[in-house]
Amino acid sequence: MRPKCRCLLAALTTTLACAAPAEAGVPHTVAAGETLWSIAAGNNFTTRALAAANGLSEDAQIAAGSTLQIPSEQEALAALAGAGVVTSSTAPATPAAATGSPPPAGAYTVQPGDTLSGIAAAGGISTGQLAWMNGLDPVATLLAGTALKLPAGSPVATAAPAQAAVPVLNAEPYATSTRVSAADIGAIASAHGVSPSLAAAVAWQESGFNNGVVSVANARGVMQLLPGTWSWVEDQLSGRDLDPGSALDNVRAGVLFLGQLVRDAGGDEAQAVAAYYQGAASVRSMGRLPETEQYVNSVMALRPRFGGP
Repeated sequence: MRPKCRCLLAALTTTLACAAPAEAGVPHTVAAGETLWSIAAGNNFTTRALAAANGLSEDAQIAAGSTLQIPSEQEALAALAGAGVVTSSTAPATPAAATGSPPPAGAYTVQPGDTLSGIAAAGGISTGQLAWMNGLDPVATLLAGTALKLPAGSPVATAAPAQAAVPVLNAEPYATSTRVSAADIGAIASAHGVSPSLAAAVAWQESGFNNGVVSVANARGVMQLLPGTWSWVEDQLSGRDLDPGSALDNVRAGVLFLGQLVRDAGGDEAQAVAAYYQGAASVRSMGRLPETEQYVNSVMALRPRFGGP
C-alpha cells in the first residue's frame, strides 16, 4: 500500500448499487462537500460528461442542496456529442473513467540502468524504506519496467511517470476477480473499531470494491495495498496470517491500517485519509499536497452514500 497513497483508479468498471445505474438517469441532491468531480467519480463518469449532461462547465461550483441529473450512459454520450467532445463514431461503449481524479502519487517506472539505491536517493528516502514500500528484497536485481511506489511529492516521481502496462511483482497481496459489498466492509470495520462509512468510502475511492484492481504503482485489491504495507499489517496489527488471495482479508488489512492512521492522527479522520493516500511521513514533512486534498474531499463526500455523516 502506499504508505500511500495508493493510487487512484484510472477506471472503475462497475457502479455500486447506491450509485446511479448505467441504464437510467436519476436525480442526485448535492451533499455538503461534494464536487462535480466527486459525484462523477462515484457514478463512473468523467467530470466533463456530468457537467455536459447538466449544462454546466467542468469547473462549475455546485451548491449543497441543489439537484444534478446523473445521466444514463446514452445520455452522457449524447451530451458530450452535443458539446462537440465526442462523435457517435468515436464515443466509447461504456462511461469513461473520472478524468478529474488525482494522479497516482509517487508512481515511477524503473528505467534501464536504474538501481534501487539510486531511485531511493533521488526520491529522498532510504533504500530500505523504498524496498519495504514495494515488498522488494533490497539486494535483488531491479527489473526495468517495474512500477515502484514512492512517497507523494518525491522529485523522481515526475522524471519518468509509470506507464499503464508494467510487470506486477509476485508479492502478497494478490489481485483476485472478487468484489465485496459495502456491508462486507462495514462489518469488518465495525469489528476493528473503524467507522464503517469511512472504510467503505476509502475502498470505493480506491477500487470500486473490486479486488482485481492493480494500480500502476503495484497496489492491489479492494483497499489498494502495497506489498510492504500488507507485510507490516500482518506483522504489527493483524495478530494472525492473512490470506493474500482473499478480498475480505484485503479489506481487513486496509481497515487495520486505516484504524492505525486514525489513532496516530488523534482521531482526525480526514488527516488519516490524507496519510492513507499520501503517506503519514510525507504529510508530516510536507503537509497535504493539492491532490491529497482532492482525495480527502472526495472520500468525505462519499461517506453519506454508506451511512456516514
